[in-house]
Amino acid sequence: MARKLVPSSSPYATVMGFSRAVRVGNFVSVGGTAPIGDDGATVGVGNPAVQARRCIEIIKDALESAGASLGDVVRTRVMLTRIEDWEQVAKVRGEYFKDIRPVDTVVEVSRFINVEWLVEMEVDAVVDENP
Repeated sequence: MARKLVPSSSPYATVMGFSRAVRVGNFVSVGGTAPIGDDGATVGVGNPAVQARRCIEIIKDALESAGASLGDVVRTRVMLTRIEDWEQVAKVRGEYFKDIRPVDTVVEVSRFINVEWLVEMEVDAVVDENP
């Protein structure tokens, strides 16, 4: 099966050797997405809702580059460094996914590569046709 790689603009991508998303057949997976701005700096330092929105916008762009959309998402994973931020992040997630209703996992982690990040997200999607 053909494998389509969607590159990441993250400064960590070349060091770690990862893609933002990978599509194989009708399955698209978008890996851990952090709140990184176009300039490489953290977006929304100290604000989990702003960071969640940035993560979803990056995910949306990656899905579109792979021939999918947020409407194709079947699973989301939300990782937080402060579990008490879950409601703020959930409200943002709900803005994008309330009608799609993919399954979800929310977990607290001890930290991310960058201590300014409060949230990372990843998604899986299934599309109807091959690229």
